[in-house]
This record gives sequence, C-alpha cells and structure tokens, in this order.
Amino acid sequence: MEIKILGPGCVNCQKVEKLVRETVAEAGVSADIEKVTDIMKIAKFGVFGTPAVVIDGQVKSVGKIPKKDEILAWLGQNVQ
Repeated sequence: MEIKILGPGCVNCQKVEKLVRETVAEAGVSADIEKVTDIMKIAKFGVFGTPAVVIDGQVKSVGKIPKKDEILAWLGQNVQ
C-alpha cells in the first residue's frame, strides 16, 4: 500500500501525517508513507487544498484532518 500525505508542511499537514503513521502502525498494515511538499506534485493529484491524503493513487481526503476511523476504513480495516 502506498500512502502520500500532501501538504507544504503546515501544522495541520503535520497532524495528518502523524495521525496516518500512528493509525497504520496500530492497524499493523504494511504501507509506504511519503510526505509530498512540492506544490506542482500536489497539483498533479488535482488537489488544491491541503492537507490531503492519497492512498494507492486515490485521493481520500482534502483540506481537513480525517478521523482515525476514516483512516482505518481507507486501510481496509473494520471499524468497531
């Protein structure tokens, strides 16, 4: 699984990156997590608001901090 956190490095971008990394670790999912800060690379995803989360090429979240259960659902984990 390939996860990209898109954002220039703002506080919310850092929060999303930390939350995604924690959730992936807790779920025991194998994933490559990459932080993308280059505005041109971010724009190629059609994303014009940050932070954004992209999983396996699909944009899952734009302009907000997702909840942990949302991230788990994206990872294919059952949410209780």
